[in-house]
Amino acid sequence: MSLLEIAGWSVQVVRWGVGACFVVGASVAATHWAVRAGHITPFGAWARFVRGWSDPLLNPVEHRVVRAGGNPQSAPLWLLGAVVVLGLILIQAVSWLFGVALRIQYALQVGLILPMLVSTTFSVLQAALLIRILTSWFSVSPYSWWMRIVRALTDWILEPIQRILPRTGMIDFSPLVAWLLLGVAERVVMGWLVP
Repeated sequence: MSLLEIAGWSVQVVRWGVGACFVVGASVAATHWAVRAGHITPFGAWARFVRGWSDPLLNPVEHRVVRAGGNPQSAPLWLLGAVVVLGLILIQAVSWLFGVALRIQYALQVGLILPMLVSTTFSVLQAALLIRILTSWFSVSPYSWWMRIVRALTDWILEPIQRILPRTGMIDFSPLVAWLLLGVAERVVMGWLVP
């Protein structure tokens, strides 16, 4: 089995897994809504079945929602949203990793190692920028070991842009500018390396 076939099969399995998790999350959210709206009884077989296996998943979400000042009854919707966002991130991460592996394989076959390394470096930097943007939405600690790696990969380009570009309210456009600059720089360098 070739790497391309493995990549296609793996991405398909991840998509099906994320789809299954979405269906499960949607059924939990729909059941909780139906109980609250009075369409089904909380003591019925279906509601007890869903609560029996979904409560261990929902309890940490409810605690986070309450600590943030929200309504604990919205925890199923937050769980469903997390499944969607994390599922899309997982699909993109698996696709990206196999894309890098396929580029490495192609570069080794053709003999274009340096352009492949440069392209992979730019891809890693752009992925680090995306991770930094996403984690800023969820107030992830910047002092965790993996965020220190992300910050080390992105601070060198973000800090000069942030000194030049003023913040507009709560929105920081410096990651977007950095993303665009990295894209332009990659095209210039790759155009120079691969005429």
